[in-house]
Amino acid sequence: MLRAVSFLVLGLAMSMSNSSADDGAPSGSLRVGVFQVDATPPLGTPVAYAPVRKIEDPLTARGVVLLGAGQPIVLCAVDWIGIANGGHDAWRESLAQAVGTSVDRVAVHVLHQHDAVRCDFTAEELLAPHGLAGKRFDVPFVRKTIANAAQAAKASLEKAQPVTHLGVGQARVDKVASNRRILGPNGRVAIARSSSYRIPEPILSRLNEEAKRQGYELSASRVDEALAAPEGVIDPLLKMLTFFNGDRPLVSLSYYATHPQSYFGKGDVTSEFVGLARAEHEQAHNGLRLVHFNGASGNVAAGKYNDGTPEMRETLTKRMADGMKRAWDTTQKAPLTVADCEWRVQPVRLPVAPHLDADMLRATLENKQAPESERLTAAGKLAFVLRRKHDVPIELSCLKLGSVYILHMPGELFVEYQLAAQQMRSNDTICMAAYGDYGTGYIGTEIAYSQGGYETQPSSSNTAPQVERVLMDGIRALLK
Repeated sequence: MLRAVSFLVLGLAMSMSNSSADDGAPSGSLRVGVFQVDATPPLGTPVAYAPVRKIEDPLTARGVVLLGAGQPIVLCAVDWIGIANGGHDAWRESLAQAVGTSVDRVAVHVLHQHDAVRCDFTAEELLAPHGLAGKRFDVPFVRKTIANAAQAAKASLEKAQPVTHLGVGQARVDKVASNRRILGPNGRVAIARSSSYRIPEPILSRLNEEAKRQGYELSASRVDEALAAPEGVIDPLLKMLTFFNGDRPLVSLSYYATHPQSYFGKGDVTSEFVGLARAEHEQAHNGLRLVHFNGASGNVAAGKYNDGTPEMRETLTKRMADGMKRAWDTTQKAPLTVADCEWRVQPVRLPVAPHLDADMLRATLENKQAPESERLTAAGKLAFVLRRKHDVPIELSCLKLGSVYILHMPGELFVEYQLAAQQMRSNDTICMAAYGDYGTGYIGTEIAYSQGGYETQPSSSNTAPQVERVLMDGIRALLK
């Protein structure tokens, strides 16, 4: 058994034990601490598709620590593409230790910007013996960022402010999100709209080769049809929650479901239009911190409205910022007390995709004649398979704040999960942060695995079609 896996199982058991020991009624008043650190990778280090050649704008890791409702609760959002497996555990463990809480009371998510950092220490441990250490991400930089975030979270405790009210607002974001999967008359994916209806090289050639094997075409080859097709299934609403001390806002959390890419792939690091809109909102509100979370957007992107140009990034930023402004403008306050707060955890065991075989993945990893990219990918998939083999669950969680429920989910989740959760409690406010543990890859609905398309093909998703039943049961349990 991998040393990292053994440590993670032990840590998880301790986390669950600590959590159950704190099930008594919370006491005292609510307070919130706010933290933020730089998460921008150095020039020349690996990001998702190329080494960093330029910093367009800085990346951050930011979050809140909620105090008074039992052990501290930490919600953290990072401007990286994915934090997976042992990397996700490392973030949660460090933050938990820093603020004096159990690991199961920490939620860490990424916004999924593509010219950004990967983090998976389980995969890194698998790669290191084969001379591939540091190929996927800059390990010292990542560890330093985690340590800095933990230190900042700890420091936020001393500056935590009393919370008396919760504000809730929402607004439609126009002409940003669209469904990536355009179905044909036979019920299968006919066109993959992706993040842009004009996909740059060399990404286009790589994706097109796989697309043809799966029986569909990328939007770049059928632009007119991709543009003419409707938005499809999306959640158009941006939801914003704000903690107040009396009339003074302390920090806001926002939730919106879309892939955040306008253009990417050359190593030009950016927080993208979601991060740029976040910065505009903060500037417009005298520096009031906004922690943005990406919703269930595995099959949602800006492809219908994005031509992949720098000018369109500015347009998408303005549309996102407008949605944030209007959500803020609709905010209505209500008193919030300790009695209104509850943290719920639901461990789940997601079914592994049938095509993932540990021996075959290990053989690819060990094959020095195989392309390096295939070996790196094999390590990431093997990391997920081994964690399931050793029965390391993924923890879903929910922060209940009166009639507001914030769900924390793994992977590149399809938007149907978010919409289903809202239907379960249609009279309440349901927010969803996806892109938690990224080891799953894409997570489709059960029917999506029979429809073809990029998101549910073997190279994209590490879960089996039965994943829908497991996650839906988990969501129901959290929303009871």
